[in-house]
Amino acid sequence: MRTILALMLISLFAAPALHAQALVDPAKVAPEYREAAEKRRAEQLRQRECAQKATFEKILPRDRTAFLNHCLDELAAKQ
Repeated sequence: MRTILALMLISLFAAPALHAQALVDPAKVAPEYREAAEKRRAEQLRQRECAQKATFEKILPRDRTAFLNHCLDELAAKQ
């Protein structure tokens, strides 16, 4: 019984680390898909920047999606 409980606790603490999406590395993609990979990486960086801004400003989870959408729209308007 203790081993089952120990395995459950370990899996609970290890699970959040497994859900993170890695940044796309255009250098590791086939040449014909490199342009799409570069665009995807740029989008991932914009999303990460907005997420960090939301964390820094301590946006509540219920307001986070609206904040992220607004932030991404602002970044798109600047470009």
